[in-house]
Amino acid sequence: MALLSLNNLTFTYSRPNLLDGITLHIERGERIGLVGRNGAGKSTLMKLIAGLLKPDDGTVDLQSEAVVARLDQEVPSGGDKTAFEMAAEGFGPLCGAVSDYRNLGHKLHEGIELTPKELKAYEEASHAIADADQWSAADRLDALLEEMQLPADSLYSALSAGMKRRVLLAAAMIREPDVLLLDEPTNHLDITSIVWLQGFLKRFSGTLIFVTHDRVFLQDIADRIVEVDRGRLFDWTCDYQTFLTRRDQLLAAESVEQAQFDKKLAEEERWIRQGVKARRCRNEGRVRALKDMREERRQRRQKVGNAKMFLQEAERSGQIVARLENVTHSFDGGEPVIRDFTTTVFRNDRIGIIGPNGAGKSTLLRILLGQLVPTKGKVRQGTNLAVGYFDQLRNQLEEDKSARENISDGTDFLIINDQKRHIMGFLQDFLFSPERAHTLVKFLSGGERNRLLLAKMMSKPANILVLDEPTNDLDAETLELLEEMLPTFSGTVLLVSHDRAFLNNVVSSTIVFEGSGQIGEYDGGYDDWLRTRDQRVTIAREATGLVKPLANISTQAGSASGSAAVSVKSRKLSFKAQRELDELPERIASLEKRQRQLHAEMAVPGFYQSAGERIAKAASELAQIDDDLSGCFQRWETLDGT
Repeated sequence: MALLSLNNLTFTYSRPNLLDGITLHIERGERIGLVGRNGAGKSTLMKLIAGLLKPDDGTVDLQSEAVVARLDQEVPSGGDKTAFEMAAEGFGPLCGAVSDYRNLGHKLHEGIELTPKELKAYEEASHAIADADQWSAADRLDALLEEMQLPADSLYSALSAGMKRRVLLAAAMIREPDVLLLDEPTNHLDITSIVWLQGFLKRFSGTLIFVTHDRVFLQDIADRIVEVDRGRLFDWTCDYQTFLTRRDQLLAAESVEQAQFDKKLAEEERWIRQGVKARRCRNEGRVRALKDMREERRQRRQKVGNAKMFLQEAERSGQIVARLENVTHSFDGGEPVIRDFTTTVFRNDRIGIIGPNGAGKSTLLRILLGQLVPTKGKVRQGTNLAVGYFDQLRNQLEEDKSARENISDGTDFLIINDQKRHIMGFLQDFLFSPERAHTLVKFLSGGERNRLLLAKMMSKPANILVLDEPTNDLDAETLELLEEMLPTFSGTVLLVSHDRAFLNNVVSSTIVFEGSGQIGEYDGGYDDWLRTRDQRVTIAREATGLVKPLANISTQAGSASGSAAVSVKSRKLSFKAQRELDELPERIASLEKRQRQLHAEMAVPGFYQSAGERIAKAASELAQIDDDLSGCFQRWETLDGT
């Protein structure tokens, strides 16, 4: 018996049916990527599986006692709750008791006397946990948060977007789900967080069903692709790249079949209209078949077309778009987010900007565009700059106005590439039906809002395109169209993105935030930067003697966990020395794990606004770890004897 079955399931908000008599069987341990156009019904399908919606017809059958957990697109504010308290919501009605038992228990352990109110809350929490037989709940959640590198007692609202997503994932995972539903889990995550999430989900032993626009993530995680298209499901047991090839073949065959059907229908229509002579001898069975063909053609749902996007190019800018000399910038006297950075942006450059959330990428964009004066250094703007801006926060859209009103500026016509276009026709190019064009922005989906932002940006001529996270919520077809269009743009492109495939396909160079305000420049896209970075790390370690050249190491360091491996030479060591050599990899792995935890803690927004004692303690521990790692590598080299 399948873990989860959808049987002849139908669901609709309005005609036609969003999901029309679909059937799907899912087994334990499968990793299913849900794909399809914006609005096809992917999120609705996951809500039906989670029991948040009821089907109009058909059934959702789940094995008894199987647990389903869901991670939604939206990230709640969290109020004044800690990360632990937000994650504890995964326990459902028991969440308050688990949080009180853990927090007040810590006070008692530290010798702090509880107030009468706190003592009563602790007793009530103890009784609730005892009744539910969940004495280990708080310890299990603490262990999970540590594994996920989350600060349990930090205020949830002060965490970065990536950290908040991890907390919500912890709330889902603490239920030990048999089925985990993830709706756009990579939205607003930086690349480091996305890579971490990929590794974490690979270790998840349950069934995973997810929707994502990140094609690298989809290719790496999914072993089965389910496409939602025109109310139907198309099931492919393969990875994403194989699915694309097979899907294209299916669509080509479908197109041929429909063309043959339409040709036969046209022939039958001509036959029925031949006149009195034909009506005298016509076959009534053939007439009934014609009526059936007409009904089949009427009910055919055409595949949604691709958006038709056209960039309007303004007059050429000057050869130099912006020149930065020794630029440093900090906020309110804090640590610099940009430190002593010099660069020149030329016309026709296509630059990707990479870095963790909160590192300063948007700040750098504002400095390049002359919207922000840096704390130190010189900025020289180019001439004849016309900027088209895509804002990831969608601040350019007025939510209480319709899609049409956001584009039209009170007029019915736009001038697009020197031609007069009606606003409704222009919006249809971006897949807005007349009904959706008159819908208030606050009621549009994330994908529709991003398409509207693209339409707004492309409604005016530009010679510089600034794209701040344009890929969130866009379907693969629109992403691919944007990828094809940007390289043909004769102006300058500045792109902030965590979408690795998009960066690889669009940019010719990258600016990378490397920590502590330091910024590096590299040729090529994301993969090119990754190779260059790894080569530089290897060369630097060889130069300082921390590691030996790869040719001299029979078993190399560099596993996914970051632990080192040791080459054991044939020369004989003393028992004590051999034992020390054998223990070094575990020691190094432990130090590197703590090093990553400290880096994550210090990357949280607001860390440098916390108490000076906390900052000094973290910095001191990090410096000590660096020294210890250096000593371990040197000791490894000595014992290895090469």
